[in-house]
Amino acid sequence: MTKFFLSFIFLSSFLVAQNKKRILLKNAIAHIGNGQVLDNSYVSIKDGKIDMVADARVTKIDPSQFDTTIDLSGKHIYPGLIAPNCILGLQEAEAVRQTSDYYEVGEFNPHVRSLIAYNAESKILETVKANGVLYTQSTPRGGRIAGTSSILATDGWNWEDAVIKADDGVHVNFPNTIQKHGWWAEPEPSDKNPKYTEQVNELTTFFNNAFAYYNTKNVTDKNLRFEAMKGIFDGTKNLYIRADYVKDIIGAINFSKKFNIKKLVIVGGKDSHKITKLLKENNVAVMLNRLHDLPDLPEAETDLIFKLPYLLQKDSVLFCLQNQGDMEAMNARNLAFLAGTAAAYGLTKEQALQSVTLSSAKILGIDNLVGSIETGKLASLVVSEGDILDMKTNKIILAYVNGRSIKLSNFQNDLNKKYSEKLGIKE
Repeated sequence: MTKFFLSFIFLSSFLVAQNKKRILLKNAIAHIGNGQVLDNSYVSIKDGKIDMVADARVTKIDPSQFDTTIDLSGKHIYPGLIAPNCILGLQEAEAVRQTSDYYEVGEFNPHVRSLIAYNAESKILETVKANGVLYTQSTPRGGRIAGTSSILATDGWNWEDAVIKADDGVHVNFPNTIQKHGWWAEPEPSDKNPKYTEQVNELTTFFNNAFAYYNTKNVTDKNLRFEAMKGIFDGTKNLYIRADYVKDIIGAINFSKKFNIKKLVIVGGKDSHKITKLLKENNVAVMLNRLHDLPDLPEAETDLIFKLPYLLQKDSVLFCLQNQGDMEAMNARNLAFLAGTAAAYGLTKEQALQSVTLSSAKILGIDNLVGSIETGKLASLVVSEGDILDMKTNKIILAYVNGRSIKLSNFQNDLNKKYSEKLGIKE
């Protein structure tokens, strides 16, 4: 026990010492995350934060001011990518029920916190951070009110070590006016949801009761469900409402207005491009569905989903990309390539990058900490040999979380190396 304790103290001291050193990353192409690009840059890290971002062509530095200097000529520096609305860390093997911890029994569970279920030892996290995803919004699923999400790093000892924002918002699955049937390969005709009014009334009743509880000054018996809703009403938490179609999105906006909810985010938003004016007027952000999908309507353009980011960007709606759907934990590693698709369908490369970095951070309320390479923010960034949005050239060779260099190897890379050496295969 004593040996373990001393080892822990030594390791903690090492990590602190590592953060105290000043590191200079020089000569890389720096993609700041806010649209700006420095073709030749200086980026320095001190005490876990970025303390300098400069154009190397016009800035003189004193090399003696740095403990470590890394020449990244020809390489690209990016902010760490952010995967919002994801079950990363909450599921390991989709086919093994015992490894899934994101769905709670019951319909109204705002008090269920994904934070404490986050598995920092997940093997999936290793593969995701190796592709540049350094943060995730660990999000519960199921029921009418699924629970409360938190934002964590994909590298950490445990959830306490990984968390950068606890309990950032409550997630609601808004009733659908339309019921879909079949599946994508064999779709069947949709019809109206006969229980729509009943479901909206049930949700309204819960919110009415929670709002009354929020306005009660001296509560004698605490209600955990209603306690978790307080942040929604006082504006300290986001309300994330899952809605795709025009009627449902409008219903969600009107619903939030009844309770004077200050921070509403639409999750999904397949029809959001049709009501951009309404979204802007009500200051509503959108977490768009995964782009590698098909439109729901047979008469729609086949590439409509690919163009949604451009259509929202054109009308100045704040949005980000997310990856909810089948195999979403493992597919979170493809987040950069979703942004690459958006760049191929109307966005510039830097706008597409922003949709998985700074825009995500703004929506989640962590843009003062991460999302761009700017002085004073946490030094959470990745270095790629090529364009991070292109699967042909995305090769992450270096990454930092809070100024700490992190391990990028994973079991998939290890197996590739093992069998390549065994069979004499050279890359």
